[in-house]
Amino acid sequence: MLSLLDQFLHYLTVEKGLSENTLTAYSHDLHRFLNYLEEKGIKDYHDVTKFDLRGFLLILRRLGLSTRTVARNLVALRTFFRFLNLEGFLETNPLEQLESPKVSKTLPEILTLSEVEQLLVQPNSQTPLGLRDRAMIEMLYATGMRVSELVKLPANHVNLEGGFVLLYGKGSKERVFPLGEEAMKWVSLYLRRARSKLARGRESALLFISRLGKGMSRQRFWKNLKAYALSAGIRKKMTPHLLRHTFASHLLEGGADLRSVQMMLGHADISTTQIYTHVTGERLKKIHRRYHPRG
Repeated sequence: MLSLLDQFLHYLTVEKGLSENTLTAYSHDLHRFLNYLEEKGIKDYHDVTKFDLRGFLLILRRLGLSTRTVARNLVALRTFFRFLNLEGFLETNPLEQLESPKVSKTLPEILTLSEVEQLLVQPNSQTPLGLRDRAMIEMLYATGMRVSELVKLPANHVNLEGGFVLLYGKGSKERVFPLGEEAMKWVSLYLRRARSKLARGRESALLFISRLGKGMSRQRFWKNLKAYALSAGIRKKMTPHLLRHTFASHLLEGGADLRSVQMMLGHADISTTQIYTHVTGERLKKIHRRYHPRG
């Protein structure tokens, strides 16, 4: 059974072009499922029934996992069994009649413009690391790119003369993104004053590098961001994705249309982008209640 799982993960990598994060999540979820089958003495996928699958999902709930995590496990299983079915390893799919758990869409938290401005001034731009961090946060807020796109961004994908950056998002989808004046200014300063000092003669194709001249991890940047948020007095749960939410919401509040924001975020489905219309709608309700004489 393990060899079929390896074939499936290879299929997702080569034919579907899924991101490294998605592949890691699928691999983790499906290995947990294999362990469950092993404990039940099931050694062949032909012997898996919908009752076994329901039992697995029940165990996930008993472990205290969120509805969203359980739903993600079910997506991984659906994709895997569909693969087995399409490739001829299984004649029937035991997941066909299994319903997905209802996942409520929670409104993403966002930063106010004042909080963004406070966050941006926290890095010490007189130091190479501080200048790098200021440029990174400016670019994240200016483009709404994913943190994985930011830390893996090649230097030659940024065109400061043309004022754009070339991004490859989920599924290796390419999108050209405009850069604002502030983001261009800080990236330019970083390139002129800080990058060579951090590189110390080492070669790297990446735009943003560590003090060792190598690429940064998502975790390292997240840790830096949380520290800056704390020093700025921001009490919201700070993550790189919070800036992505903020970027989208601020664009819509400023009058941008939903389709344009969808393209900028790299969402395949506009329904994913529509959550931000609820954010701006909730903000308008609060303003109405606060300022309208009969609110």
